[in-house]
Amino acid sequence: MVAEPSPRIRGGRFPAAGWWRRRSLRFRLTATASAILALALALSAYVFVGVLSKALAQTIDDEVYQHAREVVALADAGRLGDQIVTTDNTIVQVLDASGRIVNATPGTDRLVPLLGERQREAAIRSGLPRFLDGRPYGIPGPLRVRALSADEGRTVIAARSFKEVQGSLETTGHVLIVGTPLLLILLAAASWLIIGRTLRPIALLRRGAAEISGTARARRLPVPEARDEVHSLATTLNDMLARLEAAGARQRALISDASHELRSPLASIRLQLEVALSHPEGQDWRETAEGVLEDTMRLSRLAEDLLALARLDEGRTAGREPVDLAELAGRTVERHGVTGDLTPGVTVYGDALDLGRVLTNLVANAVRHATSTVVVGLRTEFGGTGSGSTGSGSTGSGSTGSGSTGFGGAGSSAGGGAGGDTAVLTVTDDGPGIPEEDRERVFDRFTRLDSARSRDDGGAGLGLAIVRETVRAHGGSVHLEDAAPGLRAVVRLPLATSHESR
Repeated sequence: MVAEPSPRIRGGRFPAAGWWRRRSLRFRLTATASAILALALALSAYVFVGVLSKALAQTIDDEVYQHAREVVALADAGRLGDQIVTTDNTIVQVLDASGRIVNATPGTDRLVPLLGERQREAAIRSGLPRFLDGRPYGIPGPLRVRALSADEGRTVIAARSFKEVQGSLETTGHVLIVGTPLLLILLAAASWLIIGRTLRPIALLRRGAAEISGTARARRLPVPEARDEVHSLATTLNDMLARLEAAGARQRALISDASHELRSPLASIRLQLEVALSHPEGQDWRETAEGVLEDTMRLSRLAEDLLALARLDEGRTAGREPVDLAELAGRTVERHGVTGDLTPGVTVYGDALDLGRVLTNLVANAVRHATSTVVVGLRTEFGGTGSGSTGSGSTGSGSTGSGSTGFGGAGSSAGGGAGGDTAVLTVTDDGPGIPEEDRERVFDRFTRLDSARSRDDGGAGLGLAIVRETVRAHGGSVHLEDAAPGLRAVVRLPLATSHESR
């Protein structure tokens, strides 16, 4: 017969645990601190009462022992009088060898010893004090008794009432019983207030986050003055909001620019078709079809570029495999009929199609702006030394039809790939070049310089954007530099051997 699981733990968890998790953080912290404090106070009170009781008992024991030793000394010296006088209500009895009381303090029973014969013997052997009920002897409360032996078989019994100590301990206990809960309540209230003030910046962060809407211009959370963990959290969240805001701005700009770029070819197609349909008898349909096809190809290229950028923005890149960059560059050189100065055997990790797009964009851009010569160079650098070009001229890509997005700052520094073994790809043209202040701007999406806008084949301004983001996705960098005359595009990618060593 299978036992039914206990209702208390049915479902795999305790109901009390679920109730506890549903409480606020302030409540849980206060309750936890109060419980620990209550345990500490209870333990402290217990230890305090125990230590106090032991200390008071030790004080009485010392005084009783001191009186007993004095009486033993007097008895041994033969100077013990008829009565023994004490100043602290200590009771003393002196018994002879037969157990008869021969001397005692005033008011003490002189007929019945405080300790019987066996008790006396046991007390003398142990040398330790003991408790004795004083009521049979007319003394209220317990007594603390000690017995010492003297010469000639005599025994000295000294005792003192323990009632005063009991009263002190009871008073202390009452004070602790009343005061400890009050102290606990006071400290719990203080903890509640302190924890509330500590968590107030978090509540402000929550309210600030609730007030942020998708249309807010400046979406920032309040940052507390204290340089604590909450301050770090607020700063980090504001940095995240700034990145999200920048990403949203880029997204809106992309949509706006893409809409603008799509409008021109669509308007051209519509105009050509409307004119052709309005005057079909005098229309050269072949010419119309060629015009529509040209605009359609422009739309197709724009769509492909936008899809490529979207894939790169999402971090979706093709699989990584060894790519012979020299062979890939050689095919591009041959296809475009430009000059190549390529070091063979340069291999990087990446996607051949994406890297081929980088080469095609750079070379096509250079050819578009070159006066007469475009040179593609490829070499290697070891240990990250040097940043010069390959002695092959320079690329004129920067100017126009390829404007690009700065996918992050990889391309601004001339050093490019930092450290390690690097493949350096350069595309150099002898065209008009780009002013130094515009060499970073052309990497922004849909950026075309004025000279590009006057060219029919200027493109949509996405070529360099795709180049930079693709290179960054492959762990490299790209930048533009002066080739005097012309412009040089420099791409740095980590070699496959450098990847493996890392």
